[in-house]
Amino acid sequence: MKIKVCGMKNPQNIENISFLPIDFLGFIFYPKSPRYVENLNPEIMNLLSDDINKVGVFVNEQVGSLFHNIEKYSLDTVQLHGKESPEYCEDLLEVFPETAVIKAFSISDSSDIKHTEKYEEVCDFFLFDTKTSQHGGSGQKFDWSVLNSYKGEVPFFLSGGISIEDIENIKKIQHPQLYGLDLNSRFEIEPGLKNIELVNKFIQQIRL
Repeated sequence: MKIKVCGMKNPQNIENISFLPIDFLGFIFYPKSPRYVENLNPEIMNLLSDDINKVGVFVNEQVGSLFHNIEKYSLDTVQLHGKESPEYCEDLLEVFPETAVIKAFSISDSSDIKHTEKYEEVCDFFLFDTKTSQHGGSGQKFDWSVLNSYKGEVPFFLSGGISIEDIENIKKIQHPQLYGLDLNSRFEIEPGLKNIELVNKFIQQIRL
């Protein structure tokens, strides 16, 4: 099970969490988010191991700005958390063929899963998050039984209010395309500042 920790912005916190056995580290480039990486020094990325995939999270970003940030921060993956079209994803892949694309979908019931179908050919991963008025980071869960209605071939990350109390229920999920877990608000001391010990405890227990 891959582990993605999202919403990082504090340089010392980023360095500390990079020593944990995580697979993806997410940085939010959405100004309205409390975890927005405003003025983050790109040099911080040099502290990260090559084993950690650097993910930039964007919401309806202008293409020029998106491309600029991919290059500035040497992003390995782009996570699109807005209303980006399949054509938007396709253009991104054409310009940055080595950059993986995660398309996030807001989920409340099985009808929301159907929106993934038109993105099957232009995304490397999907991410299923709880439908709220926010673009992620709500700390709320959706009904995970809805995952059973996903019949696609694209691997997905499970997101939305995951906490250390969910470990046993997560282990019961048998979906063949469940690729990774997205950890964020339930592991924070404050927005953008992760509790390193709690994240480490979760990783150790989920991988038992």
